[in-house]
Amino acid sequence: MVVSFSRTMVLMMSFLFLPLALMAAADAGDDRKQVRIETSLGTMVVELFDETPEHRDNFLKLVKEGFYQDLLWHRVISGFMAQGGDPQSRGAEAGMRLGSGGPGYTIPAEIDPQFIHVKGALAAARQGDQVNPARRSSGSQFYIVQGRDVSAQMLQGVVNSRRKSSSEPFSYTPDQIAAYQELGGTPHLDMQYTVFGRVIEGLDVLDAICAAQVAQSSRPLEDITMQMTILN
Repeated sequence: MVVSFSRTMVLMMSFLFLPLALMAAADAGDDRKQVRIETSLGTMVVELFDETPEHRDNFLKLVKEGFYQDLLWHRVISGFMAQGGDPQSRGAEAGMRLGSGGPGYTIPAEIDPQFIHVKGALAAARQGDQVNPARRSSGSQFYIVQGRDVSAQMLQGVVNSRRKSSSEPFSYTPDQIAAYQELGGTPHLDMQYTVFGRVIEGLDVLDAICAAQVAQSSRPLEDITMQMTILN
């Protein structure tokens, strides 16, 4: 199970200062659930969106069960994203191809236009539209967006593409445009995958993970592990 695009399927902690406009759009609240993700390159903290309750509750359930302990960041692409959550990655031999494992179920899509793929966005991986037209999410695999610089012209291109391929209207708000121009991201994934949280601490750790040397399969040559703990 991987993030699908054209086919199916540092060491110091830092706080992510989002633009005030984006903070308002996301309606951040003190009661949002937070999860600490400790990696062999440092620690990140993510908060989970209440507006995507099935993804939030499933993620928390897996964390409580210890599902993610010692799993690998098995797919890393610099300037794009870091992906984990494949249970087959725990103790995987060097060179083993990863990305097809999961808990044995998928989750209904909760794609919300207010949550976009800016840097630090936490989203669910899934199989591609050819075999998964409902865009159901993997039960465990997720990715965190690193992304690249984004221009207003790029965003307009995404809007035009979505309008051609969907009967539902889609456009970016001024706040979202400002967030993309400040933080960067991967807007071509918007409205395609469920974004269910965001990094609020440790973006430099994400950058360190995405800077890792990788094999042809995009698996880091040196294993990068994860440990997760619910904070509230």
